[in-house]
Amino acid sequence: MNDGATVWLPYRREQIPGLPDGLSYRYWDGAGPAPGDPGEVTFLVGPPVPGAERVLRRVLPHMGRLRVLQLLSSGYDHMVPLLGAMPAGTRLATARGVHREATAELAVTLLLTLSRGIDRFITRQAEARWRPEVRSTLYGKRVLVVGHGAVGSAVAARLGTFGCEVVPVARTGRTTPAGHVHGAAELRGLLPTADAVVLCAPLTDLTRGLFGADALALLKDGALLVNVARGELLDTRAVVREVRAGRLRVALDVTDPEPLPDRHPLWHLPGALVTPHVGAFTDAFPRVTTDFLLRQLNRYARGEELDNVVVTTTGHEAGEQAA
Repeated sequence: MNDGATVWLPYRREQIPGLPDGLSYRYWDGAGPAPGDPGEVTFLVGPPVPGAERVLRRVLPHMGRLRVLQLLSSGYDHMVPLLGAMPAGTRLATARGVHREATAELAVTLLLTLSRGIDRFITRQAEARWRPEVRSTLYGKRVLVVGHGAVGSAVAARLGTFGCEVVPVARTGRTTPAGHVHGAAELRGLLPTADAVVLCAPLTDLTRGLFGADALALLKDGALLVNVARGELLDTRAVVREVRAGRLRVALDVTDPEPLPDRHPLWHLPGALVTPHVGAFTDAFPRVTTDFLLRQLNRYARGEELDNVVVTTTGHEAGEQAA
């Protein structure tokens, strides 16, 4: 049991009916001043704002009693540099799976936009130009979905309804109820066969730079590339070269660097569509995240295992990073 523990939430208590009794709740969205002594906090929910790691960097060194840092994002790579600021034994948990429907929806929207040329028609509408043309369709196209976690599997399911030949790729090959998943070792052989690629993989040492110049060069002329994962999976300069040459068309919800600088060529490059990392941010965000927090905090109050714990700090992280 965790009676008396102090919890800082980015939602007010009345927004999450059913929170367990016995815990002390404080509202903190990262924008205002601390709602109390950070040294008393045992369960911290990271504010769901861009650059949350900068906000957390200010408070984590003062949270000597912290036992859980709960993120509302699916990934946690942005938090790795801050692991050393947390006490030994702190559990870092993500919201993996919570945003899969919204992110998968955006991934398919971006792919459809590229395929049907909606981005080009929007430009022509602004110029009052009526210019019909034949565009491609997703029906019958071979689409590689790289990453077969919560988001990747949801993307694959949606693409199947459009009549695509979906080819899922994950770190290790396996057979699932939905069919065969190819291993990462097969990726290079699959790329020349793809009409489109959707990136849904987490950022790890293995996936960083996975789509560099060599991998992009394997894609056929006219291939489409969508990234809703992390910008660092792609070599941005290589992407710019391929799009500028007219060989590939891309839609990126994540970029490297991020935010994308205002003078970056991707903003104005024909064949490139950029959205500002909004995959999870819909009007459903408060509902799905508060539902998740309610379940997670009830587990915490009962002393049960938490969902999505990805790291338990040892106290040696700061030294390891310095080395």
